Amino acid sequence: MTLKCGIVGLPNVGKSTLFNALTQTIAAEAQNFPFCTIEPNIGLVNVPDNRLDKLSKIANSAQIIPTKIEFVDIAGLVKGASKGEGLGNKFLSHIREVDAIINVIRCFDNDNITHVEGNIDPIRDLELIQLELILADLESLEKRLPNIEKKAKNDKELLPQISLINKIISHLSNQKPVSSFNIESSDEKKIINQLQLITSKPQLFVCNLNDDQISGNKYSDLISNYANNNQFHSLNICAQIESEISNLENDQEKSEFLEAVGLKETGLSKIIRKSYDILNLITFFTAGPQECRAWTVKQGATAPNAAGVIHTDFEKGFIKAQTISYNDYIAHNGEEGAKNNGKLRLEGKEYIVNDGDIFHFRFNN
Repeated sequence: MTLKCGIVGLPNVGKSTLFNALTQTIAAEAQNFPFCTIEPNIGLVNVPDNRLDKLSKIANSAQIIPTKIEFVDIAGLVKGASKGEGLGNKFLSHIREVDAIINVIRCFDNDNITHVEGNIDPIRDLELIQLELILADLESLEKRLPNIEKKAKNDKELLPQISLINKIISHLSNQKPVSSFNIESSDEKKIINQLQLITSKPQLFVCNLNDDQISGNKYSDLISNYANNNQFHSLNICAQIESEISNLENDQEKSEFLEAVGLKETGLSKIIRKSYDILNLITFFTAGPQECRAWTVKQGATAPNAAGVIHTDFEKGFIKAQTISYNDYIAHNGEEGAKNNGKLRLEGKEYIVNDGDIFHFRFNN
């Protein structure tokens, strides 16, 4: 599975600069006027994982294949987008397609870069975007409800769905996102997933800071407090620094640059790690002479689920999963050493995948 993250925010907050840096391209035109990004720019990025290098050396793999994450740079949102203002309708259609929302918020002063609302106020900007997303979901449900009610006259199984939609409409009407709605059963969760509501998606607030305030400032502190109080997540980056890092030629230069500016890792690594956290994703590996490869599954996935990520036939014909934990694989220098030390296990259909598991699947053709 490929994680798809939509980068959103008001115009001129650094979305496209960040997108370019993350994807190491100049695909997203970054200019100082609203609606510079009209059609969404899309970039696939390798997910950094140092474990791949270590595994491939032990397995003597011919190639390394990391898992990937897809970033989508979506047109800047403005007040009234839910009613079609600016590029609202296009924005909302694109954002419905992503797994997680990365909300970039301007947290720096610069008189040379215009602000669509006239001044710097990150909480106002954040709440403006949240309100537009809430209104979009509210309008969507209010339009769909009469048709569902009509069908329910002949299909009583739709009645629980109508009841739930009315509860969600009430929740949204109080300017609360669906992500804060109290889901009472697995059936309700299934219905909400089918409704594909924007505010049900996990969100990450990314504070875009000046390069001399990368550790935070009064603006990012406000966003951090807001996120903590509303069960969201936030982190600080400097899109300009990320842009400079993306232009460096090799990992050594990037490491030296990060050390010089006082950072331990790139914004890309921080955003990917946090995106995995909010989507409850983990990584497993396959390792052998031909390739060492990373794969992504949801936390709680079973061994057959993981096999199905590689190929649907693997899941259908699943027999057993030859399993070694990452730490055991490294400690005992590969599969043979792990086997000799009793660290290679055969797991069945009920086995729950752990982050870092190395699998070899047995299946019927």
